[in-house]
Amino acid sequence: MVIRGIQKTSLVDFPGNICVTVFTGGCNMRCPYCHNRDLVLEAGSLPRIPQEEILALLESRAGLVDGVCITGGEPTLQEELGGFAREVKSLGFKVKLDTNGTNPRILDELLGRGLLDYVAMDIKAPLGKYRELTRSQVNLRHIDASIGLIRSSRVDYEFRTTVAPGLITGEDLLEIGRWLAGARKYVLQQYMPGPTLDEAFAGRRPYSGDWLEDAARKLRPFFERVEVRK
Repeated sequence: MVIRGIQKTSLVDFPGNICVTVFTGGCNMRCPYCHNRDLVLEAGSLPRIPQEEILALLESRAGLVDGVCITGGEPTLQEELGGFAREVKSLGFKVKLDTNGTNPRILDELLGRGLLDYVAMDIKAPLGKYRELTRSQVNLRHIDASIGLIRSSRVDYEFRTTVAPGLITGEDLLEIGRWLAGARKYVLQQYMPGPTLDEAFAGRRPYSGDWLEDAARKLRPFFERVEVRK
């Protein structure tokens, strides 16, 4: 699998677990607020980290980390994703996948083979705004299919939305709540200023913590659990 970045220890990427986080290159969306500009636009210019190096690191840290978070970019674009996940599982580690949900075929395969322990799917916007916000011709049926696969699986999961100012409104969040009603866990992620795919977003002021907490309160009737991640 083509890995373009690594964080050797993370306490936040895999809920309830200490993990190694690996970053794949390339993405089929162009969300303007994305902080992984190099992974999305210039992945080929980044050093490639051999898969064997990651597996050796895991073996050396047995008992110190619980699993691996595979993020990106969009990991399901990688043909070798299943093989890598299988290797990680064979060493006794858990696997978490971060995905935008555009590839339900791969997701179904991974879930069906028992290769995932946790899935975090980004819900970019209400369906009617998906293509506008992601600046891509995303197949909306694929998004819905991935949501269905995740909800019907036995693995832990979360749906999450980065609440980008000027793109996502309170009404958008309520529409998402109605769309995903009954799901186990929904996370509101605060947008953080910094280098972004679209430089016009770099200095945009995020919603306040109070605004996010109020939005979470309004969303709680739709989900078993709602969190704000700042």
